[in-house]
Parts: sequence; structure tokens; C-alpha cells
Amino acid sequence: MSAPASPTQRVTAQARFETRILVSNGEQLLVSIVLPLLALVGLALTDVPEVSIGPWAGLGRLEVIGPGVLALAVVSTAFTGQAILLGYERRYGVLRLLGTTPLGREGLLLGKATAVLVVIGLQVTVLGGTAIALGWRPRLSGLPVALVLVVLGAASFVALAVLLGGTLRAEAVLALANLIWVLLLALGGIVVPAAALPGLAGDLVTWLPSALLADGLRTALSGAGDGIPTAVRALALAGWTLALGWPAARLLRWSD
Repeated sequence: MSAPASPTQRVTAQARFETRILVSNGEQLLVSIVLPLLALVGLALTDVPEVSIGPWAGLGRLEVIGPGVLALAVVSTAFTGQAILLGYERRYGVLRLLGTTPLGREGLLLGKATAVLVVIGLQVTVLGGTAIALGWRPRLSGLPVALVLVVLGAASFVALAVLLGGTLRAEAVLALANLIWVLLLALGGIVVPAAALPGLAGDLVTWLPSALLADGLRTALSGAGDGIPTAVRALALAGWTLALGWPAARLLRWSD
């Protein structure tokens, strides 16, 4: 009898499996790659809506749009894709089955998190390369900070995905996840910075995970800013992860 696989091998195998699911599913590819890519190209080739406003007025259009589309990619994979996938895995008993294997529940979640980071890496490569081809010139010295923000942003949206996909019926998850994606795209400070929203709305949106990530990436990759230190944004994203992750862990149901 062969020796059992180590925990690292089990998680790695599950991460490979989860990654294949994410990159081979047509709906997942539409949400994670195609739609952000269309948003990037469409917004780069037009002048509507106006995005270089407020504290970002001195930036070129791509300097505002590029980081925003990268943030959109994180939301698409870490939240929308994972919430829908989790909802249907619960519905069809996949989670219940895997939770009883040597992989265990912790290994399953770690495998999913690893797959999300791998797919986000692919998205950043494709979208960032396209934006550079269109004329974006990100500040290379800001890349390490941007990487930290992407990881923290992904963690906060995965926590939201688990909270939604782990508690509601699959049909409700499908509808709500897509609705939230559209609302964050339009009003969440992703493409159009939070500073563009009037009054109290702009102040509130500034502290949503979507705006924290998008505006943080704009600051890191352009050197401009709205006066909020990047460290504060990183702490706020970590706070969102804890605030969403605690109820997600307690309320997650492994089967319907």
C-alpha cells in the first residue's frame, strides 16, 4: 500500500482541480476575463464617463481605468465566481462529500483560496498587458504595494463569497452575486473613483472593499492619491476580511 499524500500534496491537487474548473467554465471566463477586458478596451477608447476627476484629475484616463479594471477582475473571481460555484457545490452535495475526505474542510477552503490567487494572477497578466499595450505606464515601484492590496482585496471578497454562497440557495446566490457585481462596477468606486460620487455617497463608497482596492491600486501604481494612506486602506481591507469572515465561518452550511 502506498503512503498517503501529505497535506500539502492534497491541497495542491485540490488547487489544481479548482483552477481547471475556473479557467475551463465558460460563464466563469466571461465574468473573470471577457467582461473586464471589454470594460478596459471600451473605457480606454472612449471619453465617457469622465474618470480623471477630483484627486485623480492630474492622471491620464488609463491611469485611472487600468487599476480599476484590475480591481474589477479581483471582484469577479474572488467574489462572483466563488459565490456562485460554492452555492451550486452545496446544492449538489460536492462540499459534503469533499468535507469527509482526507482533504478535510480546511484543505478544501485552502485549495479554493490558492486557485483564486492563481486565476487572479492570470487576469492581472492579461488585463495589465492589454492596458500597457493601450498606453498605460504603471509605476513599477508601486508593484509590491499593489500586490499586497490585491491579496487583501481578494481575501475580503472571498469572505463575502463564502458568506453569500455558503448560506443562501444556489438560485438566490446566482442572482445576488451578479447584481452585486453590477452595482460595484457602476457605483462601487471601481471604474469611476469614489471621489466622483456626490457628498455622503462618495464618503461611504470610499470605505467599501471595492473602492479601497481600486483607489489603493491607483495610488500605488500612479503615485497620486486622495489623502488616504495606503497602509490605512490595507488595514481597512483586513478589517473587512475579519468582519465578513467571522460570520461566514459560523454560518457556512456544507449542504442544503
